Order: sequence, then structure tokens, then C-alpha cells
Amino acid sequence: MNQSYSKSNGAVLSSGNGVFQNFSVSPATVGFKSYLSFTRLIEHWKSYETDDNPIRAAGAKKINAELQKAPALRQPIDDLTVLKVHADLVEQLMSAIFPSAHWNGINGAALVPYTMQPFYATPGFQRLDLLQGDNFKIGLNVGAAQFESGKILSIYSHILRQFYNFEMNFEYPLIFTGSDSQTGLERHYRIMFDRRFIEIKPAAATPVLDKKDLERLTANPTDLNLWFELLPPSAFELHGFAIMNVIDVTDQEILSSVKNDLLEKDALTSVVKFQRLQTKLRALLQRPALKLGLAGIPGAQNLLREQGRKIGQSFILDDKCRKHCSTFSGSIYDRVLKQKDTVIVADLTEYDSPTQVEAEIIKQGIKNLLIAPLFYEEKFVGLLELGSPNCGDLNAMNAFKLKEIFALFALAIKRSLDELNDRIEAVIKEQCTAIHPAVEWRFQRAALKYLQEQNSGAVAGMEPIVFKEVYPLYGVSDIRGSSTLRNNAISGDLAEQLQRAREIVLLAHCHKSLPYLAQINHRIGRQLDHLEDGLGSGDEVNILEFLRWEVEPHFDHFKTFGLDLDERIQAYRADLNSVVGTVYNKRKDYEESVAQLNEAVCGFIDAEQEKAQAMYPHYFEKYKSDGVEHGIYLGAALVEDGQFDPIYLKNIRLWQIMLLCGVARQATKLQPQLKVPLELAHLILVQNHPLTIRFRYDEKKFDVDGTYNVRYEILKKRIDKAVIKGTSERLTQPGQIAIVYSQAREATEYREYIDYLQGSGYLTDALEDFELEDLQGVHGLRALRVTVNLQASVLNRPTKKTAPILQEMVAAMVE
Repeated sequence: MNQSYSKSNGAVLSSGNGVFQNFSVSPATVGFKSYLSFTRLIEHWKSYETDDNPIRAAGAKKINAELQKAPALRQPIDDLTVLKVHADLVEQLMSAIFPSAHWNGINGAALVPYTMQPFYATPGFQRLDLLQGDNFKIGLNVGAAQFESGKILSIYSHILRQFYNFEMNFEYPLIFTGSDSQTGLERHYRIMFDRRFIEIKPAAATPVLDKKDLERLTANPTDLNLWFELLPPSAFELHGFAIMNVIDVTDQEILSSVKNDLLEKDALTSVVKFQRLQTKLRALLQRPALKLGLAGIPGAQNLLREQGRKIGQSFILDDKCRKHCSTFSGSIYDRVLKQKDTVIVADLTEYDSPTQVEAEIIKQGIKNLLIAPLFYEEKFVGLLELGSPNCGDLNAMNAFKLKEIFALFALAIKRSLDELNDRIEAVIKEQCTAIHPAVEWRFQRAALKYLQEQNSGAVAGMEPIVFKEVYPLYGVSDIRGSSTLRNNAISGDLAEQLQRAREIVLLAHCHKSLPYLAQINHRIGRQLDHLEDGLGSGDEVNILEFLRWEVEPHFDHFKTFGLDLDERIQAYRADLNSVVGTVYNKRKDYEESVAQLNEAVCGFIDAEQEKAQAMYPHYFEKYKSDGVEHGIYLGAALVEDGQFDPIYLKNIRLWQIMLLCGVARQATKLQPQLKVPLELAHLILVQNHPLTIRFRYDEKKFDVDGTYNVRYEILKKRIDKAVIKGTSERLTQPGQIAIVYSQAREATEYREYIDYLQGSGYLTDALEDFELEDLQGVHGLRALRVTVNLQASVLNRPTKKTAPILQEMVAAMVE
């Protein structure tokens, strides 16, 4: 049914095209007779005649007096042309529902009962153009059939409440989605019905319903045939009118929709889903040209940086931007990270002190830019970027709407990074066994309990995995002077690159005697002199930026000076590492030597670990850095049968010293093969008191549990810097093993092990006992220091001194 609207005295009233003629009943009200009636509204005005407000009372009396002259409005209306005859009076009546003060600010209409036929509407409602015939246009969140059925159930819900004093709430949130006439972007509107002016009257004897009937209806609410059978539509008439209010809920709907989208697994890594997010943000801000970008942990190194590139479609991590921008130092992004707050640039083309980053962003068609840092649990996880080619599209006012979704994007980025990490960890678990075999039984038990809870419908969660009363052992084989060696390698590479750049500048100066070239040569000389004094903090970055931004940009022009310069520049560039873009020879040698040594040490430790596990199962972990450190835990709680004896602790302590002796010999054997000679110093930390360890699900590793036990972790982090009291001598020395202890009985036990290993040829006869200088928060430590016999070829051969001890240990283990 076509509908048109004309304005009369400020109100929009249905008119023409047959709408004011007898209307046909809609499919949703088949069998129900529906009449427009002002009875309840007239009663409402009647009550105002005695109002305390004399002006309101006078107005009500005047309206009621006019109603006496229009009897057609005081009875059911089946011919809508009556409204046109009494248009002014109808408008006065409806002012109780649509006050003139809100007339232009609301989207509302009055409808014939339980139909979608408006007879009175505000201008805003008309502009929305929601209806087509007796239904909504395409855009409602429910289908046409579902909506029609919903109307029938609403009628029956009204009937049950009015005639049978039975509540059956039947409400479904109706959301209409349409397009903005100016921007073409989606808008969302909530449809709300007010039915207080509707009255249902019996057209015949009211059907009798017993308790069983009511139970059948509520148990089968969507069975319309059952409703028609028990409550025939012909038994009721619909009188009055309904009020439909249309409320713009675009912001709420989009925010809710964005939240749901961000909960999806690949919300930020799927191109389709990311574009969907961008479209919704355009609708939220009503900016059709808006671009969305996300960067996960920008500026992070190696793996995290590559993971960050897989999130969203970042402006700063765009391939072209990364190619032309070696750093974002000094850029708008640098400013955001330092201020830790949202920054909006109205026009990038007028940005003060622009860098190459801003230039690359402009090339992407972006002038107006918003960058917001994203934090998850107060930790920085990435950046949200919004850009537009139109200056002023993004400003502080409309950006305020985004505050609520920053946390959602932060959570999504964190989850995306975690998901990527989980995939990596799955590979590590498959290849390297993430969960140590010695404690795998405990994780299997926890997982089984989790699945059982999940299957039973209970709230499932992995139970805490805690091992109490376990004994810790810690050891480290550290590369002596690694920091100095690394700095020397970096300094050597920088000096080589500076020298080669200097040769090019001097050759260019020979071709053209330019004072500026002499000045560059002078600056290069200053940098070389500075390197001879040692590498300081920030020197590497400063020197590379000097070469990259002030020397190398001139090389392409230098090529025009002569063929010899072209060849020299080509040779210079060929010597730069393709990954880092710098001379990387000495650093490469150092890093390869460290890796080679670590691999050899780890291979030896892994082989020895298999033997040690056969003696008694225990938890073992190792870490590679500048050297290799290892941690051991053993005790009754770590084994499934709970069987433990102190002899196993003594055995592993002895084995640990033997292990480090073997590591020392492996390092000595490997040293001639290393490009950079590296020496290892070894240390063992003794802890006699058992402690508790807990598996941290978030970090996927074991950690000590409890305040007292934290002291052990502090010791591990600081002990390698210990010096002998009264001297400046480091406790750890190449080719030696330092055994740090705090109690005399610990020293007594380890002296026995040392005595045996000296007799077996593992150690030389030298033994030193030192008091150590206090460390931060740690006092009263002492240490034994022994020298490894690096020349021994045959070990563990019993001597007269060691045979009784060995026999006693073997006998005890057999028992």
C-alpha cells in the first residue's frame, strides 16, 4: 500500500491514495478486526480538566469541548478520511504524545493497532522512510515472516494479560539498518512500540482457558495454529492506536558489533573481516573515506615485529613505508609512543618538522591522521591508526567515540599475538617438547580433569600445578667478557665501515676539491678517534645514522665524478650485510662463535641429561644466551609414584659438577675452531632448603612460589657478578668451577664431592675457599673454587682413594 505524507499545522498526516479509505487488515492480523480509536487518549485529556495547573486544565477543557463537536473521533474509526476533516483537532490530541518542543527532534509515528499503517508521524519519521506497505523495508534484523508472527504473538500476549491475568512477556529487540542519505553509510535504529493506548475488546464470548491450556500455549509459543484454536481471532477486536518510536542507536550497535567482530579468532588477520571493521568505523564516525590501520608492537625486534605486521593493515608497517623509512625516530609515531597518548594531526602536509615517515604516509593518500597507543593490562601492545584524505575528518570531538573501543582493539591485538605465539609454541612442543617428560604425567592428569569437568557441564579450568618440597640446583657456563667481546666486534665493524666511507669521500675530494667533503672527512675522523676510546651507549646508532643520512646519500652523485668512484661505491655497498644494512663481519664472527660454542655445550648437556634421567627422573631446563645456564628440580612431588631418597639429591649434585667438568673440556676442545676465541667460566649455586615451584600458565614455565623462595631467584640473577671479598677479582674464572654456598654443612658436603673428583682426575688438586662481597639484598655468601683438569683423557677410573667411596655409592643405589 503506497503512503504519502503532507504537513498540516506542523504535523505530518497520512493523506490521499486511498489511505484514508477503509483499510484492509494486514496478514499479521488475519481474523482480528482492528479499529483506530482515540478513546483512551480522550480519557487522558479528560483527566487534565481537573489538573492543578490552570493553563493545562483550560487547554484540556477546550479540547474536550471541541471533541463534543466531532463525534466521529469519539468512536471507532474505520474510514481514515475522518482524520483529514478534523486534522487540527487530531493534532491537538496527539500533542500529548508528541510535544511541540520535541517535534523536530524525535522520530515517531502513531499506528492503527497491530498494523504498520501510520496515520500520524513526525517529519523525522518521514525522512527515515522505513515502511513499505504494511511492513518494514529490507533492513530489519528479523525476516518478514518472523516479524508477522511476532505481531500475532504480541496480540495474544496482550489478550492473556488483559483477559486471563497471565503474563507472557514477548518482546524482541527490533533494529532497522538503513543508509544515511548524505554519506551512504549505515545507520541503525531501534524500533520501540508503546501500546498503552490499545484496548482489546471481546467480539463474542471470551474463550475459557484452564491451567492446562495455558501450559500448552506457553510450552509451544510459536505454534500459531494452537493459538488460533484456543483463542480464535474472531472473538476479539483491537481498538486504539500504537506509538512507534524510532531511536538512532548507530553508535551503540556499531560498538556492540565491533566488539563481537573483535572476538572472532582472525578478526585482525583476515582481509575480509578487517575491511568489515573499517566499514563499521566509517559508519560510527560518519566518514566514508576513513582508513583503518593496526600495528602490533611496532618497533619491536625480530619475531614480535614480524608478528605485528600480520595484524591489520598498518600505515607504518606498510611494505613501502618500511622500505624507505629505516626508523620512525622523530616522527609522529615516535611522539605517540613517548607521550603514551592519542595524537591527531589535522593536515599532515602542514605538520611541523616532518620526517620520511610522514612523507610516506601522505603517499598512501592520508592527510588527516589519528594514532592511538593501545594498552593491555597497562602493557603497550600496539597502535591504532585512522587516516583520511580529507583534512578535519578526524578531530577531538568525533574521536571521543573511539575511547570505548581502544581496549577492545588492544585485547584483539594481544589475542592475535598470543595466537601466533601459540602456533609457534605448538611447533616447539612438537620439535623440542615444551613440557619436560619428567613432569608430563602431572599435566596429563590436570588435562584429564579439565576435560571431565567440561563434559559434565561444569565451569572448567586447568587446576594449579604446584610441586612442593623440591630441591633446586642451578649452574651456568658463562662466556667470560662477552660484553667486551661484543662491543669490540661492533666497534671493529663500525670502524671498518667508517674507513671505507672515508676512502670514498677522499677519492671524491680528489676529483672535486669541495670544502664540504673535507668537513665530512674531518667528522669521520672524529668518529674513528671516538671509537678508539671505546664504544659508548648510543654510539652505534649515532654512527650508523651519520653514515646513512649524511654520508651515503651523496654516493649516487659521487658516481658521476669518475669510474673509479663508481667501482669503489659498488664495493662499499656489496660489503654491507643485506639484512642489517651495515658492515657485519666481526659481529657475525662473534655471534657465530657464540652459537657454535652454545650448540656444542647444549649437545653435550643433552646427552649427559639422558644418563642422569635414567638415574632418577627430575625436571631439567636450560637457557642459551652468552653461554648456557641450567636449572634442576628434584623431589618426591615430581615423580608419579612419590618415591624419593636423599641419595638421589647427592647423586645429582655430584653429577652436576662432573657435567660442568665435561662442558669445560668440550669448550677447550672446540676453541681452535672458533673464529673468535671464547672462554667459559662455570658456577654452581647451592641451596640446601627445598622450595615450592608453580607452573605459570601465562608464561608457560615453572617459577618459584612464595616470598622466601624468591631469594633463590635473586641469587641466580646476581651471583655471576660476585667478587672475592677485599679484592676486585671476579669469583668466576675461565676453566674453573665456583661453588657458591651460605652454610658450613653445604661446604662440607661439596668438599667430599671435590675430593672424589680430584682423585678421579676430573679436577686438579687446587681448592680455594673465599668469602664474597655482599650483593644487593644478599649477604654472607662464601664459595669454593676448583680447577678443571682440561688435559685428562681417561676419567672416572677408580683409585685407591676413590674406590671405597664409589663402591659405597653403587651399593646404596642398588639397594
